[in-house]
Amino acid sequence: MVKLTSLAIGCLALAAISLQAEDPMNVALVVHGGAGTIERSSMTPEREKEYRAGIENALRAGENILQSGGTALDAVESAVRVLEDDPHFNAGKGAVFTSAGTNEMDAAIMDGRTLAAGAVACVQHVRNPITLARAVMEKSKHVFMVGAGAEEFAKSNGIALVDAKYFFTPERWDALKKALEKTSGASGKKFIFTDADRHGTVGAVARDKNGNLAAATSTGGMTNKLPGRVGDSPIIGAGTYANNETCAVSCTGDGEYFIRASVAHEVNALMEDRGMSLREACEAALENAHKLGGDGGLIAVDKNGNIALPFNTSGMYRGYLGPDGKFVIDIYREH
Repeated sequence: MVKLTSLAIGCLALAAISLQAEDPMNVALVVHGGAGTIERSSMTPEREKEYRAGIENALRAGENILQSGGTALDAVESAVRVLEDDPHFNAGKGAVFTSAGTNEMDAAIMDGRTLAAGAVACVQHVRNPITLARAVMEKSKHVFMVGAGAEEFAKSNGIALVDAKYFFTPERWDALKKALEKTSGASGKKFIFTDADRHGTVGAVARDKNGNLAAATSTGGMTNKLPGRVGDSPIIGAGTYANNETCAVSCTGDGEYFIRASVAHEVNALMEDRGMSLREACEAALENAHKLGGDGGLIAVDKNGNIALPFNTSGMYRGYLGPDGKFVIDIYREH
């Protein structure tokens, strides 16, 4: 049974969808490509089709693994890799530029069965940061590695590195130039600078046939960010979290605030300590970030396979595997 909800929490207009699992043994899969100011009026039909295709490709990659009896961990890594390879999304190939004109990428993955986790930040030559994050989890004694050290670890484990020019896309470069001109005000022009220009994230959460949960998140960060800046995406408990006893969560939004509100772990805590449902916990955790000044969204799945996709922006690229086995993909907030 699918339950759609749209409600207000305080002064916060929050769009949410929750899917109740009919069979707790069914697999579950949800992906996102970032939340922000995403208006139907500013999206061409061709562009919308491309974004929807990207989400569908990620869902298909994860579904193929889950339906063949694969693990949630494999499914979320595979789904996120697809989005990292798609220049439409701010991760991997589509990563935005720092103020220095470089690309610095962050990613994290977590296994709900063992609570093992791996994360990387500020990597500049790793084609698929999510795969490096998983290697940190499985092939090192660490959880979090950054910069040059993380890339040396990638080399020693046979993970593909690419030249920095691989990450160059005209759209992201133009966004940086727009940001720099807006900051300096030198041109005297008035720029319309959207959330899509500033930041974005991709992520996936899943439940496999054995009841194991996993979460993965990857991002290029914020356009014009200072080199070395790290947001919530690779921080376990802020942008990424998974625990078989409760839920798996991947966040997207204003990272500085999601870090302070520990949004991903807060969902887990509210379910574990206060007995909230997945939907209630997700909405409350997002409200905590909103009170601090941060907006965005998240995707989540609980131990029974129920899912939630709340966000408090005008849109979030998102999709999930429906109870009928078909993909449900959407972008905008339906009023």
